[in-house]
Amino acid sequence: MENRIKDQQLNLFADRTSSPRWWVNQWRMLLSGFAYELFEELRKLLKGTELASASIHSLRLKLLKLGAVVIRNTRRIRFMLSEAYPYQELFAGLIQRLGFT
Repeated sequence: MENRIKDQQLNLFADRTSSPRWWVNQWRMLLSGFAYELFEELRKLLKGTELASASIHSLRLKLLKLGAVVIRNTRRIRFMLSEAYPYQELFAGLIQRLGFT
């Protein structure tokens, strides 16, 4: 449990309460909590893969922080990933599991 709390504090910026206004800090904590829940759902979708037990930092680095060309037209949105991206199959499988195809 301590590792999960540390993940939220360090990687989802739950420790950043630098505003003197209470509501601003509360809003940041709420968004951090929502982000944590989204990453937990992402972990469930990644069950059976090499990133199933990865930390939030690893998931952000390997799946969300990537360079792509996004082409949008009236019918669909296409992501053109680099051929050198090592997690292409995992990313494509995740997109299919999310139902975006």
